[in-house]
Amino acid sequence: MTTKLPLCLTMGMALLATVAQAQLIEKTALTLEGAKKIAAVAEAKARAEGARVVIAVVDEGGSLLFLERLDDTQVASVNVGIDKARTAAIYRRPSRVFEDQVKNGRVSALALHGAVALQGGVPIIVGGKVIGAIGVSGETPGQDEGIAIAGATVAASFTKP
Repeated sequence: MTTKLPLCLTMGMALLATVAQAQLIEKTALTLEGAKKIAAVAEAKARAEGARVVIAVVDEGGSLLFLERLDDTQVASVNVGIDKARTAAIYRRPSRVFEDQVKNGRVSALALHGAVALQGGVPIIVGGKVIGAIGVSGETPGQDEGIAIAGATVAASFTKP
């Protein structure tokens, strides 16, 4: 004996399945292993330059995944590095953009929630999407950013499992 569902119930179940699919997307996420690889490349560049820096890697929401403070780096750079990385992640652009805006007279950029107007935070981009960011602090703004760019660039070689 078979039971047939009423047409309205069948259509309702199909609509529910469609709605559930429409509410989900697939995303690439930065793993701890990936964050360590990014930091290792940045560290190698920093050491080659004799730089004393903090290297912070955050996920796409700006939460810290990995932090490294090279020997003899000022303690104050810990929070600055995290802030630079968070800025680049949540605003999806280098933190330098905000520093440039302030330099060019747009001081209202200083009021952006969660943003620091300091060069040295760079988004980590895979497949055209920001999956996190790296922030470097401790040396000159340009040197910090160069080290961060070196780390962020390695992410282009990451692939999905």
